[in-house]
Amino acid sequence: MLTRFGLGFASWFRRKVVDPLVQILRRGTEPKQLAFSASLGITLGLFPICGVTVFLCGIAIAVLGSLSHAPTVMLANFIATPIELSLMVPFLRFGEFITGGPHFPLTSDAFKKVLTGQASKEVFRSIFHALLGWLVAAPLILGALYLLSLPCFKILVRKFSAVPPSPKKPLNSTSSNSISSPRKPLNSPTEVRLKVRDV
Repeated sequence: MLTRFGLGFASWFRRKVVDPLVQILRRGTEPKQLAFSASLGITLGLFPICGVTVFLCGIAIAVLGSLSHAPTVMLANFIATPIELSLMVPFLRFGEFITGGPHFPLTSDAFKKVLTGQASKEVFRSIFHALLGWLVAAPLILGALYLLSLPCFKILVRKFSAVPPSPKKPLNSTSSNSISSPRKPLNSPTEVRLKVRDV
């Protein structure tokens, strides 16, 4: 059963992540644009409120226009979804550290209070702290992801690009041709003299 689950996950991962990524790479997009778009999609995908990241990516694509690559942003946002859930608490604690506010207790009792509406003030404060933590960390995450992903995309684009790079032409093609295959001028002085003597 575990093997079947592993095979199912591998096929799902290939269909949802690997195949779309290969299609993006084969279109020959610039590595810098791909690295920036992937970093942006992951950074926005880590936004600590679930269900909002797709709208944030749509707004970013509309604002940035040609600077971003929309399919890459959305694919990276999709990849970042499981990471988003795991980083909510670190963003919360980071925001609490920045403001010096009290720690929101992550206990079953606190969860019951949230569900019954008894801890509404603490919940709003914790959401604010998580958003603040993400907002401060987002530029650092974006920059680090860009620096790490740019060399990877350079290699991947070179490997998967469908359009091969055009070969470099020599600067002076006439001189190279004359060196490689020298030709005599049509009317050289020796030929003219021979023709005159024959006549």
